[in-house]
Amino acid sequence: MRASRFGSTALLGCTALLITTVQAADRGTNGRVEEVVVTGTREAEQLRDFAGSISLVKGDDVTVVGSTHHSEIMNRAPGTMIQRNSGEESLTAIRSPVLSGPGSCGTFLFLENSVPIRPTGFCNVNELFEVNSEQASSIEVLRGPAGVIYGSGAMHGAINVISAQPGEMPAGSVALEAGPDEYYRGKLGLSHKSDATDIGGVVVASHDGGWRDSSGLEEQKLNVGLTHRRGDAQMGLDLAATNLNQETAGFIQGFNAYRNEAIARSNPNPEAYRDAYAVRLTGRYEQPLSENMHLAVRPYARYSRMDFLQHFLIGKPLEENGQESVGVLTALDFTAFNNTRFLTGIDIEFAQGFLEETQAGPATDGAPAANAIRPAGKHYDYRVDSRVAAIYGQVEQPFAERWRATGGVRYEYVDYEYDNRMIDGNTAENGATCPGGCLFNRPADRSDDFNNVTAKLGLSYEITDDHTLYVTATRGYRAPDTSELYRLQRQQSVADLDSERLDSIELGARGFFGPLNYSLAAFTMDKDNVIFRDSNGFNVSDGRTKHEGVEYEFSWAALETLSLTLAGTYAKHTYDFNRVIEQGETIVAGRDIDTAPRHINTARLNWNFVPSAAAELEWVGVGKYFVDAANANEYPGHDLLNLRVSWHVTDHWRTLLRLNNVTDRAYADRADFAFGNYRYFPGRGRTLFVEVRYEME
Repeated sequence: MRASRFGSTALLGCTALLITTVQAADRGTNGRVEEVVVTGTREAEQLRDFAGSISLVKGDDVTVVGSTHHSEIMNRAPGTMIQRNSGEESLTAIRSPVLSGPGSCGTFLFLENSVPIRPTGFCNVNELFEVNSEQASSIEVLRGPAGVIYGSGAMHGAINVISAQPGEMPAGSVALEAGPDEYYRGKLGLSHKSDATDIGGVVVASHDGGWRDSSGLEEQKLNVGLTHRRGDAQMGLDLAATNLNQETAGFIQGFNAYRNEAIARSNPNPEAYRDAYAVRLTGRYEQPLSENMHLAVRPYARYSRMDFLQHFLIGKPLEENGQESVGVLTALDFTAFNNTRFLTGIDIEFAQGFLEETQAGPATDGAPAANAIRPAGKHYDYRVDSRVAAIYGQVEQPFAERWRATGGVRYEYVDYEYDNRMIDGNTAENGATCPGGCLFNRPADRSDDFNNVTAKLGLSYEITDDHTLYVTATRGYRAPDTSELYRLQRQQSVADLDSERLDSIELGARGFFGPLNYSLAAFTMDKDNVIFRDSNGFNVSDGRTKHEGVEYEFSWAALETLSLTLAGTYAKHTYDFNRVIEQGETIVAGRDIDTAPRHINTARLNWNFVPSAAAELEWVGVGKYFVDAANANEYPGHDLLNLRVSWHVTDHWRTLLRLNNVTDRAYADRADFAFGNYRYFPGRGRTLFVEVRYEME
């Protein structure tokens, strides 16, 4: 792996901070903060023992923020920037640029209770709306590769939404919320506990009239959990279901168009919509096999469907897709020999997915030549059966009193069986040809398989009980997405793609000095076999990118009633190859990747101004970024202020006020440059939401 000047500087800078930490640690502390438990290895463990970067968003933060979109709560983690598009849509960045395109979602892994919410090869960039982040017990954001434990997809990072277990829930809770533009939301929670069995569930239902024209939505989410204890064993079932019916607002166009309120509220695509629903059922079986051995088995079944109008394409075709999958995740965690910890398991998954694309009539919204190659009727209709099998193992060995070494390896096999339900080639649905060939190319039936091996090496040193240093070298990977392999265009009849691969080195420290909590990390990463569409419109996998940066988190309880939290990142994400790509853009090695701000920072000041009430003032700063590969056009960035006030009226009643974008700043949730013009998803102006909650004991 090549180490650039920036990467070396970042690592040296972090090392200097670590030396300062060592010196300060010798002065001792007067108290300990609560131990933080995370599930970075699927199994619960102390954060101080985890060799890597992981941020925990706690349940009370979820309640106070009351996010109307998952970006509002998940962007509290450093190195994370989820951009809001229209409604519940989003694009994700975790220790990366904001990635878009058919397989970009496969670069991140989205989990619910440590189980992926989608099968390998069938991701969707918007799939985070399928999890109930609004009522989560906690949210974990893993930054950097986590492939040894989680497999394909956990390259740049993973988001794990943890649902409240029945034993942790109050007997009953209800909340009602209202906001502008006919926004209403209701939340309900119920639970029952006995000596052997706990059962509980939560539901949230939202109605939003939409602040932009023709952009309303209806959304419902349900989570039900059952836990049964028999002796030392624990068994459970978790049901998750979501439904979304959304009117979608498209990009507004023109330089700085988001600064014009009338344009920002407009919707150039009032015909666009997205309907989606998903159901997941997960089993849990945990059994201590001996004093030092623990078995966990998680079988699961998943089902999802999505229909949406591709308003951003000429001809505005309708896409219909869906997946069904079953699988099992296993983990055997045991300690042997000289306190050596072994974690091993086998993961198996079977899935079937489909995709259909249909254009209702002749294309009329493009240039004549572009319209001519987009005939009415079906463009794609295919099915893919997939099989995934993996075996992994990880060893943690303490030595020399305060040192701990970690090593892990995973082998994963992914197999796709593709079945084209239409005429092969790039003709119209009835076999008619287009001038120069139709845009859509349907490969003949085929099978593809991918074999990947990933590894992790880590070393940590516990300076004192309160301070830990670590260094890791990790590889992440993802198998190509089925849409990259089989949804081809022009003259490409076979996409011969390799799995993307990312190699990472990270140096970090975490700990606390009395009331000051800190976490620091410096990283350098090289990504190979990057999949993109070249100037011929072909899907190829020979791109390279580099990613280097520093992340920080500080939390300081200055007084019993006053605390300050800072989190952020400085990172540089650059191309490492030269190529002309689709739409004539030229990639040059060393240039910034588009939509990759170097600075992303947040700060939160919390003040308990009376015993029963508290306020949080939050600053969110997004630095400027280029919006095209040529680095010729840019978005200047923005700074936002949000204010939240929580008042416990009684032991059971609570009122929350949320004032977002306090200064009424004009900004863009997403900025883009395509087809010779700036495009934006505008950010919302100042808005006030009011929530009233009631909780039983």
